[in-house]
Amino acid sequence: MKKNYTFFIVLFFMITTSSVFAQEGKLDRLADEMLFLADQFASPAAEGAAYEAGAGWFTSATALKPWKVDISFKGNALFVPSNKQTSTISNRDFQNVHSNGGDAVISIIGEENAVVPTALGGETSVRYGFEFAGKNYEFNAFQGANKTVLAYPFIQANVGLPYETEFAVRFLPQLTVDGVSFSTYGAAVKHNFSQYFKFNDEDDFQAAAIIAYNKFDVEYEFGPVTLDAGDENLGSLDLVDVNSDLWMASVLGSKRYGDTFEVFGALGATNSNFTYAMGGNGTLLPLINKRLDDLDKDNTQFKADVGFNLYFNRFKVSTMATVGKFFHINAGLHFRI
Repeated sequence: MKKNYTFFIVLFFMITTSSVFAQEGKLDRLADEMLFLADQFASPAAEGAAYEAGAGWFTSATALKPWKVDISFKGNALFVPSNKQTSTISNRDFQNVHSNGGDAVISIIGEENAVVPTALGGETSVRYGFEFAGKNYEFNAFQGANKTVLAYPFIQANVGLPYETEFAVRFLPQLTVDGVSFSTYGAAVKHNFSQYFKFNDEDDFQAAAIIAYNKFDVEYEFGPVTLDAGDENLGSLDLVDVNSDLWMASVLGSKRYGDTFEVFGALGATNSNFTYAMGGNGTLLPLINKRLDDLDKDNTQFKADVGFNLYFNRFKVSTMATVGKFFHINAGLHFRI
């Protein structure tokens, strides 16, 4: 009898332990699928951040004279195309998340496929569902910030160095506009190559190269996404934070016409390393953010810039347009010291 009693204790322990481990494994799979949704939601915003961080570093291939200073007040405007405002999700995508195979945890309620907003998109009625620990949970798809244009200001200072070299720094403390928060700082070095040519008057065509580093952070708030089963929930998500370390390299040329007008253009590339974090609360949030920490994404993009400057007695006005996956405009008011 004692042996039978011991057997039933061991059997009970094995059953309950396997059940606990099964639920823990399911929670990990659930977190991975939530990570997939978060990545689909935030990736277009990260791509757009690269355009914003890489804009406005230069307005001419001509370098400032040594120790001359240019203080500029600039504004960026990113125009969001429709294909960056939505993404298409299917139930099969949740299965493909897991390299070891197996069934998905999450499914789209009532649909096999659905078009959902990105962080830059609008609202949706799409809902997801899953079963966990004997309870059926449901939650809304992430709601976007509904932005067709993202605009923010910043301050930049350029100083001329010897050998026709120029150094620039920019800074913006956190600024919130309509539920979207921006902060940025960075530095750049530009070097003029026309000095090595036989003809190098100020009105001649000027050529230069520039390399820049920019730290860019943008947060998008959205309506809370609560994973609930009526009387209890696994967490609530209400914010995505996109943090970008960006390197940019460009070759540029400019041509000045008289004392008042100058045109410039450039071809360049940016390489960005993105990290994401979700804001909110609950059991699932730390698991999602841990996986997001491991998700570090590199993104390389090519871009073309074109712009012009208008010179006045005491100041200069600059405008630059950038074309690539997004269309971006930068405008600035410059004062020389």
